[in-house]
Amino acid sequence: MKLLEALSATAGKYFAFWVVGIAVTAYLMPDPFLFLNNYITILLGVVMFGMGLTLKPVDFKLVVSKPVPVVIGVLAQFLIMPLAALAIAFAFQLPSELAAGLVLLGAVPGGTASNVMVYLARGNLALSIAMTSLSTLLAPIATPFILLTLAGQWLPVDPIAMFMSIVQVIIIPITLGLIIRRVFPKAVHKSSTVVPLISVLAIIIIVSAVVAANVESIATSGLTVFSAVMLHNLMGLLLGYLAAMFMRLDESKRRAISIEVGMQNSGLGVALATAHFGPLAALPSVIAAVWHNISGPIIATIWSKKPVESSGDGVVNPIKERVQQTGSK
Repeated sequence: MKLLEALSATAGKYFAFWVVGIAVTAYLMPDPFLFLNNYITILLGVVMFGMGLTLKPVDFKLVVSKPVPVVIGVLAQFLIMPLAALAIAFAFQLPSELAAGLVLLGAVPGGTASNVMVYLARGNLALSIAMTSLSTLLAPIATPFILLTLAGQWLPVDPIAMFMSIVQVIIIPITLGLIIRRVFPKAVHKSSTVVPLISVLAIIIIVSAVVAANVESIATSGLTVFSAVMLHNLMGLLLGYLAAMFMRLDESKRRAISIEVGMQNSGLGVALATAHFGPLAALPSVIAAVWHNISGPIIATIWSKKPVESSGDGVVNPIKERVQQTGSK
């Protein structure tokens, strides 16, 4: 068990390097990874199951006790990122599948890696976790609606089928994780340190599968898509911060909302794009899985050098268990 715990800690700490390494390997030698495309949905379900194991009632407490910052953050996430993706898709004149894939990336909820980044950035961790949880639960309704509204001009969108997909790969696994945590709390607590390893492995396999299936597309449009994803992420970080500033939230909440808005659940984006739009549409989410784990640590490092005053509601609360369990998107 100690060996697995050490491997899990290492996997979470160097997640970005593992993602980059496997992406390069799959690009140079795609054939061994092609069969993995059949397991993308299952693997994402595994990641979401792990998220369910880490969730606790206290994670939702802020939604009830102090809902305003949470609502502001979630609204900013589901407005800023899809609209930013739409603007970038037109500005870069992306092909239909890539444009729809970028909007899809903007329409998915926040990724759990954002909780770690907020913690390191000395932001409001309680707000970050509440935003991730609420946006994830809203995704079955919000994501199909946003796609139907914004991406339907490029590709046909079946909101009912997408709703069912999100329920299957997010809601059901998270619910199972919550139930198992409730029924077997001691067993879950003992195995909790291994969850990041499983999540990281699942995300790495997803990335390798999609990269292998899109070698030619990456070769022809990789730089353009990477630039679009990078700009999309930076716009989310900046506009999320400005939205929180406009609403006169304190610095810790600005940091939390900025990172939550800017970092998406790229694994869900890959699964939905592959299932509903085609493998090319998954490319923005694959690149995001790499880039978000580069930009996130950078901004977290910068902000970590600028401490903020605690407001008493979990601003700089070192919830180590939560952070240790959250090793990937």
